[in-house]
Amino acid sequence: MFYHVKELQYPAKPDRPDPLFAKQLQEVLGGQFGEISVTMQYLFQGWNVRMDGKYKDLLMDVGTEEIAHVEMLATMIARLLDDAPVGDLEEAAKDPVLGAIIGGMNPQHAIVSGLGAMPSDSVGNRWTADYIIASGNLLADFRANLNAESQGRLQVSRLYEMTSDRGVKDMLSFLIARDTMHQNMWLAAIEELEEKEGVVVPSTFPRNLEKQQVAYDFYNFSQGDQSAKGRWAHGRSMDGCSNFRYVQNPPAYGGIPSLKPAPPYTFNTNFHIPPSLC
Repeated sequence: MFYHVKELQYPAKPDRPDPLFAKQLQEVLGGQFGEISVTMQYLFQGWNVRMDGKYKDLLMDVGTEEIAHVEMLATMIARLLDDAPVGDLEEAAKDPVLGAIIGGMNPQHAIVSGLGAMPSDSVGNRWTADYIIASGNLLADFRANLNAESQGRLQVSRLYEMTSDRGVKDMLSFLIARDTMHQNMWLAAIEELEEKEGVVVPSTFPRNLEKQQVAYDFYNFSQGDQSAKGRWAHGRSMDGCSNFRYVQNPPAYGGIPSLKPAPPYTFNTNFHIPPSLC
């Protein structure tokens, strides 16, 4: 059960309107690695946890916090759109600075959402659930969560450098700090699970059913041998079960494939069947 607390988690008030930055800010709201994505990703992972305890609470706690971040960004976008001169764009464009801002404005902010935020990215692509991962395997999911927070913090940091508005920077600074915590949090959770299960996902698949003779080979498929210098090419494997092996010239284990002719009803090109030309 959720309920709404009316206060924002952190202030979301710009120094001045900026319709162009409102468009740019849409990326970290409704983009692939935006706050809507992590909200839905964490909540669905949490709802799908089939055991009680700390991992379910972890997901529900952070997923619920991300709802607050969605609200903050939506509020900031709406305030950045305040007083946008959308009524007479021709008149507004007579001011070169104002014209440049309005020229880069997302027109859907005026036409579709009534000067409000939208569940879309900075170029208008609608948010989609295809962005989220909820596999039921916590180690796989937590690694996906670490990537989401890494990409999100990167994008917010870039936006921080793209504005001089002190109010916007202040809110973005808060989000960057929370992403710092969330990256550390997922790293801690991943480390804990790896101590219990090992580093390879899924840990429960029987090792005798995989082709173990190729399980730790690194194949060189590029010119030169620079990749041989990496940790992944020598020494003990990360799961501790074997040693990495660098393979300079990867073998072709299968022969040249030969497919039997397609059946006549497919009308594929088939030189084994004489054509009927007349």
